[in-house]
Amino acid sequence: MKILIEAFSAPGCAKCAQSRAALKAVVEALGAERFDWRDLDVLQEIDRAVALGVVSPPSLAIDGELVFPALPTPERLRDELMRRLADGAA
Repeated sequence: MKILIEAFSAPGCAKCAQSRAALKAVVEALGAERFDWRDLDVLQEIDRAVALGVVSPPSLAIDGELVFPALPTPERLRDELMRRLADGAA
């Protein structure tokens, strides 16, 4: 089973765009085939964002849980994903 990563951003959010590439690189390094990455526009996916508790972008949810209400550093994301992989989530 793949780990679902939902990255919430907003149009014109420079911080969102700058962080996305670094975070995706973490996923690639751990094996992209283990993950399902979804880039979501918080305005277009407002119902999903509200259901997860997203207050403002950028935010990151993993497997339906808002894990990072603000985008994490690549190191924090790697640590969280490695923990989930070790727990057998993927």
